[in-house]
Amino acid sequence: MKQINIAVIGVGNLGQYHTKIYSEIQEVNLIGIVDVAPKQLEKISKQYGVQGYTDYHDIMDKVDAVSIVTPTTTHYTIGREFLLNNKHCMIEKPITTNLEHAEELISLAQEKNVILQIGHIERFNAAIQELKKHINNPKFIETDRLGPYDPRVGDVGVVLDLMIHDLDIVLFLVKSKVKDIEAFGTSIFSPHEDIVKVRLKFENGCIADLSASRATIGKYRKLRIFQSDAYISVDYAVQKIRIYKKKIPNPKSMDDIEIVKQKIVRANSLQEELKHFTNCITLKKQPLVSGEHGRDALELALEILKRLQKHG
Repeated sequence: MKQINIAVIGVGNLGQYHTKIYSEIQEVNLIGIVDVAPKQLEKISKQYGVQGYTDYHDIMDKVDAVSIVTPTTTHYTIGREFLLNNKHCMIEKPITTNLEHAEELISLAQEKNVILQIGHIERFNAAIQELKKHINNPKFIETDRLGPYDPRVGDVGVVLDLMIHDLDIVLFLVKSKVKDIEAFGTSIFSPHEDIVKVRLKFENGCIADLSASRATIGKYRKLRIFQSDAYISVDYAVQKIRIYKKKIPNPKSMDDIEIVKQKIVRANSLQEELKHFTNCITLKKQPLVSGEHGRDALELALEILKRLQKHG
């Protein structure tokens, strides 16, 4: 099988893991990495024995595909150039900073008949893959995504940095249009919002409460789903699911409730995500997280930011 020539653009905290995983995928020929920081570029280049470049234009004619792992504000400019040159693109979330740019990238990918995949990594979490089998018209959803402040992502607030993961998952689970949004938050360490609470009301009656913070010492990533036949608890970090189901129509105690701990084979979500990207290229199939999915999550995130400004 012909190898796919791939380069990673941006080899900072996350991009270096893209580099590591591509170097281990048999179907991939990692032809280079790109970064504007010379010391980081040299370090990762030596670590994986791959050519380093400071200008992504220098790899344009050498690649079939790229992972774009740069600040969000650069996604559109870089992604647009590669798509125009018929290159498959894996763009880290969020897809762009505005809907107009997102729509243009989607249209370009369709016009050039190339893969555009967006890095909503939680879709590839083994727990979410298992969860899909148990979803039955959710009535209420709670999400919590809390963690410490990281100045490396100071170009955006917590909504586009962290909450957007859960926005994508909630849209994926509910499959209904949002009809109302309530949002409250504040900045603490950065010029942007660092802690946010959101309530989404969907046309099908489902309600989702989301909390995101980057002002917390420890990391906490949980998802809880309430539906007519079960309560489901998901821990993203340890990739575990617990399902609570009634044994009888009207339970009188916890003895009447069955607690099922689903057996899940833990997996590296980023590895699964990048393998999926390369498989989509090879098999010419649409990715699990398309440009349209990235756009929808971004659209909802931007609406939330508008509500925050209103209450600010």
